Amino acid sequence: MIESEPKIIIENLIKIYGDNPRRALKIWRDGGTRDSLLQTTGNVLGIADVSLTVNRGELFVVMGLSGSGKSTLVRCINRLIDPTSGHIYIDNEDIAHLDEKRMREIRLSKISMVFQGFGLFPHKTVVENVEYGLKIRGIDKVKRREKAMLTLETVGLLKWADYFPAALSGGMQQRVGLARALATDGEILLMDEPFSALDPLIRREMQEELLALQAEFHKTIIFISHDIQEALKIGNRIAVMKDGYIVQVGTPEDIIVQPVNDYIRAFSRDVNRAQVIKTGSIARPTITSIIGGDSLEGALAKMVDYNLEAMYILDGDGKPVGILKRRLLEGGIEQGKVEINKVMETNFPVAIDSSTIENTLHLWQGGIPVAVVDEKGKFQGAIAISALLASLKGSL
Repeated sequence: MIESEPKIIIENLIKIYGDNPRRALKIWRDGGTRDSLLQTTGNVLGIADVSLTVNRGELFVVMGLSGSGKSTLVRCINRLIDPTSGHIYIDNEDIAHLDEKRMREIRLSKISMVFQGFGLFPHKTVVENVEYGLKIRGIDKVKRREKAMLTLETVGLLKWADYFPAALSGGMQQRVGLARALATDGEILLMDEPFSALDPLIRREMQEELLALQAEFHKTIIFISHDIQEALKIGNRIAVMKDGYIVQVGTPEDIIVQPVNDYIRAFSRDVNRAQVIKTGSIARPTITSIIGGDSLEGALAKMVDYNLEAMYILDGDGKPVGILKRRLLEGGIEQGKVEINKVMETNFPVAIDSSTIENTLHLWQGGIPVAVVDEKGKFQGAIAISALLASLKGSL
């Protein structure tokens, strides 16, 4: 569950690599660019005035091409790299300026990290790798072994506990790395391109497993990726970086539907929009009738006035209970019927507003607008086939 309470707040974070970062920082603040900084000082601007807020329980993806600054950013968050300037608040504590003793305490208690290269100890068994963080914290041997075994069971590797990493496939080794991070019960999980070295099929499986674990444990996760498909699939929100800067932050739909510039458009050009766009985003308000509130003639007048071929009927709680088709309504009036529930059809297509278009495409087979409801079943609007096609073409 994502909460609105911030867990991590990054303010004006800057990282400059080189022999004289303070001099380079002054030049940059006086209007220098990344390129001019490199030419005049030999220093490299890794992160350029980045500000972000990550909420508690959020799976936040930072993506960009090689050299964009995304890995530098995640390493600043646990101070594997010290920032040149700026602030990083974790639970309102500015960790950017803590001494190493306190920072070590925070790493042991609050933050875990999963690396691209697995980072397992080859001479330790799987269970010894998983309990390593607990051992460093001074947890009793019996308790840490019990916790490690429970965590291995969670990721489906219990029977591999006594094997060495070399006996495991790449995907299984990454599960061990994930289990090691989960075992410490840290609230924050930093993942630096953890699946990029895996084969495509295993990578998809790991993405699904991460989403399942997140649904269970509700960690605050910052996930680094260079893959737009991966970012769109797993992220609650995404920050796209370029040359050390944040270009855009938004939900997967924001990135696809409302790109801020050509750089973002280029990233999303080949994306299957149906896998990203939610029905709630393209549902449109439409004329409805409350059951018992309109006569057949009154309902027909609405449909004529608004040129509708179909109209949804709602109950007193605002939930759709039927659909009126104009031709059937006209026939019912000719036959002398007086009640809408005698004419309306109760078998109609309904989509939850959080469902993707891809998962609901079959609902448009009947050719009538699809009713969209929220998680409580209340009517949010309808989607005609024309609006569906416009969303898939990117012309919303």
